[in-house]
Amino acid sequence: MNIGDVAERTGLPPKTIRYYEDIGLVTPLRSDNGYRRFRDSDMHKLAFLGRARALGFSIDDCRDLLALWEDQSRASGDVRRIAQGHLDAIEQKIEDLSAMRDTLRKLVTCCVGDDRPDCPILDDLARA
Repeated sequence: MNIGDVAERTGLPPKTIRYYEDIGLVTPLRSDNGYRRFRDSDMHKLAFLGRARALGFSIDDCRDLLALWEDQSRASGDVRRIAQGHLDAIEQKIEDLSAMRDTLRKLVTCCVGDDRPDCPILDDLARA
């Protein structure tokens, strides 16, 4: 398969596929004329990577998960540890975003939004 076929089947842009090749996540074969020739195994890896990235895993996590996926003697605990770490980070981001939302909601509510210069939003931002 060529890069266009793989892109269509995996839903990944060719640029992303080339990037994954550049950083060593996939290694397609090369024909005599230098064109990439993707095997089914490459396509499966790319689909795996696309799904993992869609879930927000970092490139390093994807590299580790891909290695574990290919390792038939892996311990599922290793996979779970990576996923749990990512889940913990997501939950922390949600808490942080919720706190930001609550603060901004309060500030917007406190601001009259009229033609006068005093503004509680700017006052809050200027606080040290």
